[in-house]
Amino acid sequence: MKTLIAIFMLSFCLALLLTPVAGLLGRWGNAVDQPDGRRKTHRKPTPRTGGIALALTFGLTLGAQQFFQVDSLRIPIQFTTQNAWLIAAGLLVFGVGLWDDYRRLSHRTKFIVQIAAASIVYFNGLGIQHFSVFGWHFGPVVSYLLTVFWILLFINAVNLLDGLDGLSAGVCLFCSLSMTLLAIAKSDYVTASLFICLCGTLFGFLRYNFSPASIFMGDGGSYFLGFSIAVISLASSTKSQVGTSILIPVVAMGLPIFDTILSPIRRFLTGKKMFSPDNGHIHHMLVKRLGLSRKRAVLGLYSVTALLCLCALIIVNVQNDYAAILLTLLGGCTFVFIHKLGYLSHLDGERLATWFRDIGYVTGASSARRRFLRLQLDISDSDNEQEIWDNLCAAIRPLNIDYAEMNWKTANGESVAQSWAKEGFDADRHITREHLLKLELPLVDETGGSYGTLWLIKDIGNKPVSQHTLFRIEQLRRTVGKTLKKIGRKNIENAEPDFATAWDAPASH
Repeated sequence: MKTLIAIFMLSFCLALLLTPVAGLLGRWGNAVDQPDGRRKTHRKPTPRTGGIALALTFGLTLGAQQFFQVDSLRIPIQFTTQNAWLIAAGLLVFGVGLWDDYRRLSHRTKFIVQIAAASIVYFNGLGIQHFSVFGWHFGPVVSYLLTVFWILLFINAVNLLDGLDGLSAGVCLFCSLSMTLLAIAKSDYVTASLFICLCGTLFGFLRYNFSPASIFMGDGGSYFLGFSIAVISLASSTKSQVGTSILIPVVAMGLPIFDTILSPIRRFLTGKKMFSPDNGHIHHMLVKRLGLSRKRAVLGLYSVTALLCLCALIIVNVQNDYAAILLTLLGGCTFVFIHKLGYLSHLDGERLATWFRDIGYVTGASSARRRFLRLQLDISDSDNEQEIWDNLCAAIRPLNIDYAEMNWKTANGESVAQSWAKEGFDADRHITREHLLKLELPLVDETGGSYGTLWLIKDIGNKPVSQHTLFRIEQLRRTVGKTLKKIGRKNIENAEPDFATAWDAPASH
């Protein structure tokens, strides 16, 4: 315990000394976050190079404690080839994050580097081989994919959480403290020394990062913390063969992990780029929906994280059957909390049902889509203009169109017009009525040639337009235009030379 306290104090003091230096390096290199009044609401330009202090403090502390002269104050960490590769992977992740803080990189580049670092970890002996809570055992391919996913999940969870002053550092502090207590309980003092070092580093860093922050951890800091927590907890679980111990960081960081998984889905469903930053995260919702101040939102999430850490420690210390039940209940409660917060308001049942109906319609899984396709094929198979018109009338009836009129020119240059009206609709008397949707559709081909015009009128006061009506009308317009062109070419081949000249220059309307 004396060694752990010494490690904590050393890392705490180093963080207090090095964080202001990291801030100066950020200002010197122009790695500064400018307030924009939208996502970035801090009041003044703030350096985002806190990751330098975090990584340097962690490394110096672990290096220094190896040279303690008193054996009772020294926890030897073997610098094996495996550990050297793990350090290299950590430096790779930290380096790409720090580079992004200074020069900005694409999401693809950062993602590829994260996968590379996670692959280094796996191929050096650390992987998720089993999960004893549910009795699962994994083969090499599944183990590799789970390990990469695990590391990427934590890296990006910490990164996405870094949206309010002190939030990411505080949550990681609670998580590291929980892992320290678990390691001490298992007499795994090497793991305990690593996590207590993170605790001291974060505690000292929070002196400058808590609201109002004078420095941000940036991508370098969030990547370093996420990678460190993921890899150290993975090493601890693998070494002790206690599958449930891996649950502590998952449960402790339950909210940011939920956020990390759901954010790309949320952006995809709302038409945004999946990895573009926004202000729709859980911590933002606490400020926007509940009207909390930024500091109160952070303290509230600290409380939730502390409760989750306690639950994680309980889950780890009960039998696997009970752990599975508690884990399921906890996941359900977390989901309900996020839903009540309004985070999933755009994923309600009605919107999802509409989305799936749209997918079914576009892919042809919908029976209505297949019936409409049959009507389109009937129009395409028409042998003359009259058949086109008859098949068109059959196609527009299911759309609840009230009036249709089509004008076109035959191969001999004769203008032809046909109209159809729904029973009870008089175009001459009702044309000025309210709630009429009036569409004038040019029947053109892909080269711009015009073959006529189609007019449609629909009373949306009687029958609203469905989400597929305009899509179907556009499909009809294209089909009719292509079919008129096809019939026109056939008539040219069979027509007298004088008539062929008339069709060679289609009329424009």
